[in-house]
Amino acid sequence: MRCLWLTLADPEPQHNGQYVYSGGLIASVAATGSEIEVLGLRRPESLRCNGARDEHVVWWLPSKAIEPQHSRWGSLVSRLPHIAYRGCTTEMRNVLRELLERGGWDGIVFDGISVGWALEQVRDHYAGRSDRPRLIYVSHNHEESVRTQVAENQRPFLRRQAVKLDAIKVARLERELVDSVDFVTAITPEDLQLYRRRCNDKPMGVVTPGYRGRRVAERRISAAMPRRAIIVGSFDWIAKRMNLQEFVDVADPLFAQKGVELQAVGSADERFLEQLRQKTTATRFTGTVPDLDRYLDEARIAIVPERNGGGFKLKVLEYVFNRIPVFALSGSFAGVPLIHGDSVMLFPDYASLARGVVEAIDDVDRLNRLQERAFAACHDRFDWESRGRQMLSAIAAS
Repeated sequence: MRCLWLTLADPEPQHNGQYVYSGGLIASVAATGSEIEVLGLRRPESLRCNGARDEHVVWWLPSKAIEPQHSRWGSLVSRLPHIAYRGCTTEMRNVLRELLERGGWDGIVFDGISVGWALEQVRDHYAGRSDRPRLIYVSHNHEESVRTQVAENQRPFLRRQAVKLDAIKVARLERELVDSVDFVTAITPEDLQLYRRRCNDKPMGVVTPGYRGRRVAERRISAAMPRRAIIVGSFDWIAKRMNLQEFVDVADPLFAQKGVELQAVGSADERFLEQLRQKTTATRFTGTVPDLDRYLDEARIAIVPERNGGGFKLKVLEYVFNRIPVFALSGSFAGVPLIHGDSVMLFPDYASLARGVVEAIDDVDRLNRLQERAFAACHDRFDWESRGRQMLSAIAAS
């Protein structure tokens, strides 16, 4: 099986959920023995060069993303939303043309809406031809609903209008992808239902992420540990920044009053973090860290304050397999078999979530019961190998 895999960028290092999902899928499909050629942007922090070869994988990484400021302005006058426009460089289009002309592909994978820029080029190349390969769209979210939600929650008027315009472009591009491909994968059952509402006759399936990170065999939360909760993530996307800021605004005064620490661990623009540091007391913002394990080991509770974004949260698996009890907003994540009150604690709003953390932080027996039941519920459900077989079946189907 020969597959052309179009993705945003080299997924290594995998410092956010998008790269974890893309990297895991590529590796799991390659593990089936399929030959994959990946086209994506080159990232400055990646060790791979253009033309690098791994077992069963060739990496074509011809250029960097369009500079962020130019990308934002350029996407305003483009049919493409910002998430796809940033990867639509001349070099990327030229390499794609060469790969299509070489031909012989059994499948072409559009790995996320960020490569929607390539759809027209692929369709034009195969127009009227009988040798078109199978086209697969791997969705990372139901983008139309997510982007619409984010736009509606913007506060400044002008920013809200710009984000709404971009959300309209996202919805149009996502619909074009779904209509054009032969198979759509959704990252959660909930996303699958959203796709089916509009396009019920399209072949579709759910491909949740796997987990290859650290699995802690046993852990006991004790009163000797810091009275600390943790939020782990990449806060580069506007929705992630909104979630973090809105929760901290509510939680920090209460945490400071009750002597509870909050750590927000992960990458973000330093100016954004500095603004938060200046108005918080109980919260520490680390920025990017070289090793996450020690932060996980010293936390009693993990918080998922995702009012904007929804969908599958890979960090939930990281919390579960590192045996940290999860306290979250209701509806903030999907695709994980956790039950409220048994293996996770769910709350309707930021205020009740913050209070729930404070009320439970010293109940170590309850915290240990939550983390043990969450680990048991998830321990055999998230292997990457089965995801590779799912993708292979989608590509090979006639």
